[in-house]
Amino acid sequence: MDRGLELCPRDEEAVFSSSEDRIRTSHSAVAVAGAVVASEDAWSTTRAYARRAAESLFSVLFPSDCRICGLPLLNISRLPVCPECLARIQPTEGNVCSICGERVLSAYAEPDDGLRRCPACRRLDRPYERAVAYGSYDSGLRELIHLLKYNGVRPAARVLGRMLAEAWPMLESSFASEMVLVVPVPLFKGKRRQRGFNQSELIAEAALKVYSANGRMQLASGLLLRVRDTHSQIGLTSHQRRENLRGAFAVARAQEVTGREVLLVDDVYTTGTTASECAKVLRRAGAAKVWVATVARTLKLASKYVDIAAGDPAVRVSEFERFKVGA
Repeated sequence: MDRGLELCPRDEEAVFSSSEDRIRTSHSAVAVAGAVVASEDAWSTTRAYARRAAESLFSVLFPSDCRICGLPLLNISRLPVCPECLARIQPTEGNVCSICGERVLSAYAEPDDGLRRCPACRRLDRPYERAVAYGSYDSGLRELIHLLKYNGVRPAARVLGRMLAEAWPMLESSFASEMVLVVPVPLFKGKRRQRGFNQSELIAEAALKVYSANGRMQLASGLLLRVRDTHSQIGLTSHQRRENLRGAFAVARAQEVTGREVLLVDDVYTTGTTASECAKVLRRAGAAKVWVATVARTLKLASKYVDIAAGDPAVRVSEFERFKVGA
């Protein structure tokens, strides 16, 4: 699977040291090793030799470690993650809810009118049509998102964008419109200034560059606004999460949304509170349908609760419902 890694791009000059400090150097440092064979670029074998020599010299002069596994990086890269760690990040497998993307037990594995529904989606009407995600929010994928979100490693957005683009085909057949608006979940203006970027917007832009059907999609940054700063959602109950986000979003130009299908993009789907609140605001502004796509999703049944599947169906339902209430 193509992870979109492009080592040593010519138009960038940022690398990372093992002390996690960003080191900037001109491309002349890399060119030193390749200067001997620059005049013989026509020969592919010579180019390969020059690249290996440059990588060897660079690894000696600027040692760097993979931010996920901690092993030394042997290649020149803008992204401080080794190819092996990226290869271990795989799409979610197994039965998931067709509506919200949550893991479902075997008792709910049989599709209902073509759609597999978890217990929550059997009871509730979601403000969005469907939500999909590339992978589970854990291990390497979580660390990769944190590199972008909290450490400002922007090259991670390109890899995450490719992953997001792999999730979009699950929704494409359901789109009725010829053109779908791609709307990133916004940050409050103060937080965006502090961070310097909106990670959801960077990921959406990267996904659109590689998605084969991007002619049907139009990025609409700035259409959805976060008009009120909110507290962290960590540790809040479901009710507290909803209250925390109530009135936090608004549509800047309702006329651009009226009658349109919208694909809402975010980095992580945790409880769905943010996605649901944004979808409600978009629907009130006149959006015909809202879809949700994220790079990662927190799967509540991904660990010990999946073991319940070995027991009696009635027990599985009971345990799942108890977990959902206590979450």
